Amino acid sequence: MTRVVITGVAGFLGRNLRARLATIQGVEVAGFDLGADAAQLTAALGECDVVFHLAGVNRPRDIGEYDAGNRGATAELCAQLTALGRRPKIVFSSSIQAELENPYGVSKREAEKELRRFAAETGAEIRVCRLKNVFGKWSRPNYNSVVATFCHNIANDLPIEISDPQRELELAYVDDVVEAFVAELPGQQAEAGEIPSYTLTLGELAGRIQAYHEMRTTLTLPDFSERFSQQLYATYLSYLPAERLEEQLTSHEDQRGSLAEFIKSANFGQIFVSRTKPGITRGNHYHHTKTEKFFVVEGEAAIRLRQIERTEVVEYHVRGERYQIVNIAPGYTHSIENVGNGELVTVFWASEVFDADRPDTYFEPVLQSGTGMAGARA
Repeated sequence: MTRVVITGVAGFLGRNLRARLATIQGVEVAGFDLGADAAQLTAALGECDVVFHLAGVNRPRDIGEYDAGNRGATAELCAQLTALGRRPKIVFSSSIQAELENPYGVSKREAEKELRRFAAETGAEIRVCRLKNVFGKWSRPNYNSVVATFCHNIANDLPIEISDPQRELELAYVDDVVEAFVAELPGQQAEAGEIPSYTLTLGELAGRIQAYHEMRTTLTLPDFSERFSQQLYATYLSYLPAERLEEQLTSHEDQRGSLAEFIKSANFGQIFVSRTKPGITRGNHYHHTKTEKFFVVEGEAAIRLRQIERTEVVEYHVRGERYQIVNIAPGYTHSIENVGNGELVTVFWASEVFDADRPDTYFEPVLQSGTGMAGARA
């Protein structure tokens, strides 16, 4: 059993770290924050193997609180461990501002010195992490994270202020920070390495988050091949109120049933969902370059294809419970008919987003006079 103490457990980093440690067997966590019972903290320090010292002050009312909340609190932690005769590994969340001469940076640098002094006197292992601007879920908006503020305000249709759109930010994602912390635990296979960081301007940050917000109407996904984009979008979603996580798609209805766009992207194309009434046929057209996949998720259908220069028709009988996909190749006119007794629900993927000026869609019935069946496929 590895016993862990987290100071600042109610803060942004502390909450994320505690949630991650809860998923690791053999790790017991004791978390403490401002106003914690001193006796309970002393008891936990007397048994712990690792201390994640995340507590600190970064936006006090009085400038003197920087020293007390950062250097002073760290010195008190070291004094308690010394009095207990304990020398656990200490992982400290410092800041890149420790390189600067502002009051916050100085107080963090002095806290680092307290830890190194403790290590020199006791032989304890110390890991100082000078963190960059950390972003992710549960960070407090309108406090000290521009990412949290932009995500919160844009998600809630509130205005944002950009002092200098060209100002560059260097960001680190909270899960990457937490994984670096986890790697400091004894017995972990992964070694603690450099925490990934990303650089972009304030204007670019605001533009990305605004595009995520507009996805509710554009349905256009960002390029998720970039890990940072996945992380920033996840952060944005975490600031949406729970009652706004639902989105209503626009349904286009006619005598055949209904059709709705789901999502689209220049990188992977477009997905539609349709509901088709019994006996109704959709399609009877072909494409020169656009390709598609038909996936029936409910009901029974006959999907028919014919190479436009030939007369033979290939027919596939598909049912929702079979999880079958039929690929639509270019140059094949194709159709899908609801041959069941109930509603047919189909997911369509197209390799490109529909462009009304270049639809690449040409009407031609699959079944014509003189056409024959090349064979049915179950």
